[in-house]
Amino acid sequence: MDKLKDCDLNTAKAYAKMLQKHYDGVIQWFKSKLNNGLLEGVNSLFQAAKRKARGYRSEKNIIAMVYVLAGKLNVALK
Repeated sequence: MDKLKDCDLNTAKAYAKMLQKHYDGVIQWFKSKLNNGLLEGVNSLFQAAKRKARGYRSEKNIIAMVYVLAGKLNVALK
């Protein structure tokens, strides 16, 4: 019963407004089950490559770093 004390009508109204505002996107997700998680994951790889490639002289080297990270290559040096 403690959860009922935490329930607030203004919170419910704000939630209903948010659902109305994003209605089309919510319905589309239920239809397709697609989201931007994969895109965010790829973007994080690019950001990591940019951090690791700082100081390299060319864009070509940054692109090579993205390939190394995205390909999950085992490049352990002996």
